[in-house]
Amino acid sequence: MLKPIALGTLISGTLDILLAMILTLIYGREIPNMLRSVASGPFPSATDMGASGAVLGLFVHFALMAIMATAFMAIVRWRPVLLETPWRTALAFGLITYFAMNWLVVPLRFGTPLPPKPISIATQLFAHVVLVGFVFVAVARRFLRSPARI
Repeated sequence: MLKPIALGTLISGTLDILLAMILTLIYGREIPNMLRSVASGPFPSATDMGASGAVLGLFVHFALMAIMATAFMAIVRWRPVLLETPWRTALAFGLITYFAMNWLVVPLRFGTPLPPKPISIATQLFAHVVLVGFVFVAVARRFLRSPARI
């Protein structure tokens, strides 16, 4: 089960961080600051760490993605029937991770106001449903489905 977790983490993590970088640039902000902000979740002093804080932000991002990938792969391994309805499963997992991160984790850690701004809702839903949910489903279907079901 390590291969699908690693591949899901790599693909989703890369696509998600690229989207975050693009949005950061569109809003006229600096990518290293965004990455240090990511790192500051578990490491509050990362905002003052310069380049090493930005690198730490990448590690934190991919660690969070690995946790999500591990949870997803464990769930579909336990309930493989979920892979028979890929659109529904991807949508459900994307919505669950969206709400967990954007309505619980981020507001509790950073004190961000709820509800998020509409543009944030749209971009984060896209990221969690498409770049996480659908990618994880595709990887799981490739590696975790039994040959009899293919």
